[in-house]
Amino acid sequence: MSTTTTPRGQRTAARHGRLSSPGPFAQLFRGLAIVLAVLLVSGGAVFAYAAVDLTRSFTADAVDLKGQPAAPPDLGELKGGVNLLLIGTDECEPDFAQLFGDRCTGDDAEGNLNDVNMLVHISDNPRRVTVISFPRDLMVPIPSCTDEDGNVNSAMSKQQINSAYLYGGLSCVAATISELSGLEIPFAAKVSFGGVINITDAIGGVDVCIANGIQDPYTGIDWPAGMRQVKGLDALQFLRTRHGVGDGGDLGRISNQQQYMSRLANKLKSQEVLSNPATLYKLASTALRNVDPSTSLTNPLTLVQIASAVKDVPFDEIVFIQYPTYTDPADPNRVVPDDEDADTLWAALAANQPLELSGNLSDGDGVVVDENAAPAPTPAPADTATPVPTDGASSTPAPSSDAIVLPDGIAGQTAAQATCSNGNVRE
Repeated sequence: MSTTTTPRGQRTAARHGRLSSPGPFAQLFRGLAIVLAVLLVSGGAVFAYAAVDLTRSFTADAVDLKGQPAAPPDLGELKGGVNLLLIGTDECEPDFAQLFGDRCTGDDAEGNLNDVNMLVHISDNPRRVTVISFPRDLMVPIPSCTDEDGNVNSAMSKQQINSAYLYGGLSCVAATISELSGLEIPFAAKVSFGGVINITDAIGGVDVCIANGIQDPYTGIDWPAGMRQVKGLDALQFLRTRHGVGDGGDLGRISNQQQYMSRLANKLKSQEVLSNPATLYKLASTALRNVDPSTSLTNPLTLVQIASAVKDVPFDEIVFIQYPTYTDPADPNRVVPDDEDADTLWAALAANQPLELSGNLSDGDGVVVDENAAPAPTPAPADTATPVPTDGASSTPAPSSDAIVLPDGIAGQTAAQATCSNGNVRE
């Protein structure tokens, strides 16, 4: 594999790799979290109706995933689990560009990057959900990809992962992560700045916990400690903030975003949402209008099958993980794969056993345990139909006798845990 010269637009990637940059792309992670949440809770007739009704708008920008297997007609036929890639791209759309300052007006306004990359693994029965977040500063090989203009970009032995979209769109990102993980990825979708805002508004906000105040001039956040409902642009800025939480790096921001996803999943599986067909329809229809899928996701039945596969997964079996990394020896502002720990993770997913986290919530100190959260009741056995509580969480999930213990190099949390943003304002 050869390393190519930096293409036009790569300056943007470098800017976002520096620790001093605002890093606005992480707001798109929020949109991806919402798409995941839609899949988690919308397995019923409301979602099916929305999917059929909105197929035309949903399929307009669908793309083929080159080199990935064709989607089976029935989700149950895919033995060993299902892999779905969700990415967020930074796009300066006319309706929203004024909200993002220099990112959409200065020299860095060129090029769109996949600054948020989440691989969602849905296991074979019994169903479990594992969401692996890949840092945008991760240096990895990128395979040869064809861009939207038909230009073939040579394979690269080491390049920042968030530049893959530049070289070949959603298909190139899927190929890059497939090569990195060794997993086939038959489904993928992406969302933009504007899509994130629209979907956020449809949800009606999420209550997040801030353990310490957050001050971040890059996002305009100046918030005190405590619980806070975030929606619209505020929610984007909360998920975008890097300098305001933990050690100021991307790894801390990932765990802060995982806190949001956990609380979002709790809200969407609450009676407040599930018992309101109008809310479900609005959420599903907004998501479908603001997400660009792979062609494998354009069949409404496929969407319903995926939603049905995960809608009853208990919170302690929904695990948010940071892909394990080391500091890049060639650049302290970049990271490289920790292959040994990653191999343990992939083997655990292949074994389809519960994952037991080491207790390390964040590689970047982005979150802390919510000491005020009420403990969640012990989950019911997997063969019962007892619903998992949707409010309250425990700081340490109960270990399972057949769980695979992940190494301490793999940080993360479950949806059953309650964490708070570790803000940069200390008393």
